[in-house]
Amino acid sequence: MFVDTAKIFIKAGDGGNGAVSFRREKYVPFGGPDGGDGGNGGNVVFVVNPGLHTLMDFKYKKHFKAESGMNGQGSNKRGKDGEDLIIEVPPGTLIKDAETGKILADMVDENDRKILAYGGKGGKGNARFATAVRQTPRFAQQGQKGMERWVVLELKLIADVGLIGFPNVGKSTILSILTSAQPKIANYHFTTLAPNLGVVKVSTGQSFVLADIPGLIEGAHEGVGLGHDFLRHIERTRMLIHVLDISGIEGRDPLDDFDKINKELSLYSPKLLERPQVVAANKMDLPNSQENLELLKKKLQPMGIKVFPVSAALNKGFDALLMEVTRMLEELPPQESFVSEEVDLWDVEDEKPFEIHLEDKVFVVSGPFIDQLLGRVNLDDYESMQYFQRTLRRRGIIDALREKGIQEGDIVRMNDLEFEFIE
Repeated sequence: MFVDTAKIFIKAGDGGNGAVSFRREKYVPFGGPDGGDGGNGGNVVFVVNPGLHTLMDFKYKKHFKAESGMNGQGSNKRGKDGEDLIIEVPPGTLIKDAETGKILADMVDENDRKILAYGGKGGKGNARFATAVRQTPRFAQQGQKGMERWVVLELKLIADVGLIGFPNVGKSTILSILTSAQPKIANYHFTTLAPNLGVVKVSTGQSFVLADIPGLIEGAHEGVGLGHDFLRHIERTRMLIHVLDISGIEGRDPLDDFDKINKELSLYSPKLLERPQVVAANKMDLPNSQENLELLKKKLQPMGIKVFPVSAALNKGFDALLMEVTRMLEELPPQESFVSEEVDLWDVEDEKPFEIHLEDKVFVVSGPFIDQLLGRVNLDDYESMQYFQRTLRRRGIIDALREKGIQEGDIVRMNDLEFEFIE
């Protein structure tokens, strides 16, 4: 089964918690703090596997989670880092953020490797919080949560040239003639339900990859039929061979078919109309072909589009077509990767740290930094609470509350913690 789209959930490993521990050795009854740091969580890493050709592996498994870091221990022992989770995808896989639609990665080459979810940092042990004044800190830092997100995988075949046209115009037969590919061929509509790839070797020694894009129909840009499933595979091609049934034997008008297919391309993505095209006027062995061919040339030659009469049934006319395609490919720029967003390291202190809003006369402070701060303090410990209060001032939270109009005695809520504001 050919699967070219998938939606999966990825989660990086959480960081391990720092340890609260004190030296307890013989003759050292009141040793200092020796809690070790937690290990970092594993990342979620996407890599290209040239041996894969579909996204079938993601049809049934939807959730992927990297290993979390181990907690710190006494004697300043640091927790073990979690192992990265490696997810293999076929070349040509585009990865988007499911919520925003932003492109996160374009996995094209064999050596492509992209981290799309960073593991949480391990929390600091209480040994890290010891100072000359605070010699016995009874609190440690919790590990950060690993990044998590839903992503959409889209496989866009990597081919130099795409064969396009309505169903049953002979694209699969042409592919089988020009390449060693052996697609299933039958005389009925939508015989091709998945793209086929083949390598064309020209007599001059050059070669290029040719893709048989399954037949398009009117409304394909709106997803009618299998429209979107087919159209996405045209986006990577450098040029197109537009195959037309020049005989019109099925009651179709080849000139009208040319306009309709190009309209579907433009409505799906205007950039597709910028792809250079040549026309393969197929089924020249059938009646009415020559007359229709002259009409088609008269229409397309002023547009700079060359028309090549061919017959897939008789295997005739393809040499001139291949020579022109090869010449055009030499002049065209190489395939461009889709632009991807830069994914920063997961560090909540670098994000928007906190927000303040008024809720029933209570000043609610929330945000990733607040979650992290509350995770690293022990509210039952006096020194830990002092650290908590100093951090609120240092990070500008107290000043921000004053700007919001807080007064002495007003209530502040941070997650499950509520307290009175005292200057």
